[in-house]
Amino acid sequence: MSELSTAARSAGIVAKTSRRVVVALTISIGVGLLLIIPWRNHAAAPLSSLFLRSVILGLSATTAFALFEVWPRGLPRWLQRWVLQVVAVGVFMPATTLLIDIVLTPAGAPPFWAQQNRTNQFLMLTYAGLLVAPWTALAAIVREKEAFARDQKLAFALERSELERQALDARLHLLQAQVAPHFLFNTLANIQALVDAGSPNASIVLRSLTAYLRAAVPLLYEPVATIERELQLVQPYLELMQMRMPDRLQYAMHVDPSALKVRCPPTTLLTLVENAVRHGIDPSEEGGRIDIHIERLEDRCVVRVTDTGAGLQKSDSGLGTGLTTLRERLHLIFGDAAHLRLISGPRSISVEVDMPAQT
Repeated sequence: MSELSTAARSAGIVAKTSRRVVVALTISIGVGLLLIIPWRNHAAAPLSSLFLRSVILGLSATTAFALFEVWPRGLPRWLQRWVLQVVAVGVFMPATTLLIDIVLTPAGAPPFWAQQNRTNQFLMLTYAGLLVAPWTALAAIVREKEAFARDQKLAFALERSELERQALDARLHLLQAQVAPHFLFNTLANIQALVDAGSPNASIVLRSLTAYLRAAVPLLYEPVATIERELQLVQPYLELMQMRMPDRLQYAMHVDPSALKVRCPPTTLLTLVENAVRHGIDPSEEGGRIDIHIERLEDRCVVRVTDTGAGLQKSDSGLGTGLTTLRERLHLIFGDAAHLRLISGPRSISVEVDMPAQT
């Protein structure tokens, strides 16, 4: 990971240096073009000397800008680095012009101020450098600070998004862990009641339950399920419950085929059915009927489980662990786009989940 980070940092430095050199050369050539006429009128050197000197000045300004960007490492609190960079670029202009004159002038020649043509060359290049280079450096600093601010804002947004995602995943896993024990304990309690009653079907039900749990438990921990997978859980569950109370439970399923591939939180349908059995059918001496309706309405999917048993109080405190947890899981995954509603009828109660039809 550190090697990748170092490589990326090196590539960034190379790219930034290349951009600066290109900008410096472009501005230097532009300055040379602007000085062609005064150079011809006041300097004896050829135009090639003008462009050579302006390019050297541009590269000198770029070098000063880059040098004082990292050196010295520590600065007094009263000195801002950008000020040091701009001042350094300005100081490098006359110093570089003087150095160019010394290097390009033959040995033994008088100083440049003793010759009018050389003085004109020095003054033109120095004025042009002082006029363009510091302001260009200042513009580059402003642009880099703006780019840095944008990068920081994006980095903070990505970090915040990642933290929110991690918190969401942790909360979702916690709720998912609550669902599985809740379902398993309730199912085992039902089997225990059947065994305690001495039912001759206890052994058959226990074998069916073992086979069902062997297939169902791995599905309970999947992050996303579909309506079709949910039905694969609910069908054997209802068969088990009907074997336990054959005279008190009837059920029917009405499923829209276009809704089978719709994604939902795992055990969504199982939670609704299990609550209908626990709160509706079990407490009722006469038992009742469970009807499952699943339909897709354009970009929405509605899952409704209705029972004619004892009923469930329409309040948060009466939802029980399963429905309360399901409501929280729906909110974590879909936000305000999903709803869990309790609908009371004359002789029945329905629990309805209305969620986006994502596939």
